[in-house]
Amino acid sequence: NRKENMKTIKKEYLPGGAKRQEMLDKVPEYLKTPGLQSNKHMFCIEVLKMTETEYLEALNKATNGGVVRSVWN
Repeated sequence: NRKENMKTIKKEYLPGGAKRQEMLDKVPEYLKTPGLQSNKHMFCIEVLKMTETEYLEALNKATNGGVVRSVWN
């Protein structure tokens, strides 16, 4: 089972943790790296325990506002 093989993140990086914001600030750079966006989305939601809002904010930062602009244009 793939989930059993995945490591869990430290408590300080989970919601409410002392280093949560530090981790969230790094996610936009992660989203810019090569790879399937669907896999990155799954990682952010299931492993990092991000909300959809946190993920979309990170994706918007990664695309320099491209996500928001694409909605309005």
